[in-house]
Formats: sequence, C-alpha cells, structure tokens
Amino acid sequence: MDKNLEKIIDIDVNKIDSFDDMLESMGVAGGFNARLIYDGYKITKNMINDADCLKFLSFPASIIATGNRGLINELIKRKYFDIIITTCGTLDHDIARSYGDYYKGDFDLDDIVLDKQDIHRLGNILIPKSSYGDVIEDKISTLLNELYLSGINNPSPSFLIDKIGKMIDNESSILYWAHKNNIPVIVPGIMDGAVGSQIWSFYEQNKNFSLDILKDQHIISDYVFKAKKSGSLIIGGGISKHHTIWWNQFKNGLDYAVYITTANEYDGSLSGARTREAISWGKISNSAKHVNINVEASAILPIFVKGLVNKLN
Repeated sequence: MDKNLEKIIDIDVNKIDSFDDMLESMGVAGGFNARLIYDGYKITKNMINDADCLKFLSFPASIIATGNRGLINELIKRKYFDIIITTCGTLDHDIARSYGDYYKGDFDLDDIVLDKQDIHRLGNILIPKSSYGDVIEDKISTLLNELYLSGINNPSPSFLIDKIGKMIDNESSILYWAHKNNIPVIVPGIMDGAVGSQIWSFYEQNKNFSLDILKDQHIISDYVFKAKKSGSLIIGGGISKHHTIWWNQFKNGLDYAVYITTANEYDGSLSGARTREAISWGKISNSAKHVNINVEASAILPIFVKGLVNKLN
C-alpha cells in the first residue's frame, strides 16, 4: 500500500468558523464533489495569486439573472480576473437588473398564464417584460444613437460593452465594474440576445453602422500571446467556455483550469467536455492544474467566492 496516501478525516463542524474553513474541511473529507470543490477552490486561489498568470473568467448569461450576479460582481470589482468572456444574455440581464427588478418564481408555474401576465420565466425566476425588453431597447438605442452621432460607426463589441458599463453607472452592475477597472468583456456571440437585436435594428436604420468583431479577437490575441501563463474559472459551457479554451491553445494551453458544470460528456457536447479532453486539443496544458466540479454553479458559488475573498484578503 502506498504510504503517501492521505487518510479521509471526518468533518468536525465545531471547528468550522468561516467559509474558508468549510472549504478546507471538504478537502480533508475526501469525498466525491466536496473534494472536487476544494480542489477547484485551491486551484483558483493559486491562479489568482500567480502574478505571471493571465486570468480568464467565463460564464453564461443565466447566472446573472440570479443573486449570484453579486458574486460575479465582487470578483470583477476586486480585479481577480483580467478578461471576461460571456454571452449576450449577460448584457441583457445586467442592464435589465440595473434599472428594474426580477422576482422569485417556481419551475412548475403555468407559462401560458405567465405569458398573459407579461412575465418571462427563466427556470424559477420571473422577469416582468417591463423590466426587460423595453428597458434594454430604450437604453441601447439611445446609446447607439449617441455613439453614431459622435462619429463612431464601426466599434468593436467590447468597446460598445464598455460604453454600456459607463452608461449604467451603478455599482450593482458587473459591466460598470468591468468599465471602471478596465477589464475587457468579450461576447463572441453578441447578436444572440436582446442587445444584439437592438444593434441589428439600429443597423436597419443606419446601413453604414456595423460592428468590427475582429477587433475583439485582436484584443484577446494581444493578451494571450504576451502571457507567460494563463488560467480560467469556467462556469457552465457553451460559446463562452469554448472561446476561452480555444484562444489558450495558442500559448500551449491553460496552466490552471476549473470547470463548474452539470453537463455530461457522453453526448459529445463542448459544454460537457471534461478538462482532460481539452488537453488532447492543446487547449489545456498537459502539466496544468485542473479539475471538473460537477455541481450546479449557483449552489456552490456563494461558498466558493466567499472562501476566495476571505483567503485572498
């Protein structure tokens, strides 16, 4: 028997006085997802502390519709990450929640009734239509018109997103803090959402207006090609996950990688692909510190982020 094996130790709740204590106890317990959560916490903490590491934060829009938006906000406010990659819905929800309210609902509500009441349902979250489409249309159309009249008719998506953050000017907003801290927000699929629809609508009325999506790729390339090391906390999957790992293949892969997802790999989806699969593509280094945490993100992020904040402080 290997003498270097670590024993499983029972968790003693009487010795847990903080969130970082709780995370450490998950490590000594050695069991199932609790151990993976601890490993992800440790890898993320080391990544953030690594001064030579370019740090990516990747997440899908849905989490911004929840109270976990406050946790993402804190990570950006504290400048733990250098670049954000997400989806258009993140812009939609951050704008909407900066000017209106979302409400608690239920997965089993009658959606026909909700539609008649002018309420959108996102899982067990209720979004009044008055807090969403109308608000986004008003704010984005006004901003686009101001930029256009000032002579800006071919901005990059990240330039526009930065101006959205400046426009919001609200500390509850993740885009506000990205703007304030000069952290680029890259949305590779910016047309896939309400903000994207407003950009299309504006273009229909002003045919010499366009977005230069290649400028954002240039921004990422400048970051990646200059980086000694890189790492990412990747929440969920989809285009934001893939764009993050895709670009990191050009520097021999991520050196730190933490996936938090409930998707499985057996349908061949990118969202469910494990970190080990990315190694075969060169998107994660074969010497990287990496882990898959198989947990729905909103259930673990409060402990995870609070532990990081406590320890990093």
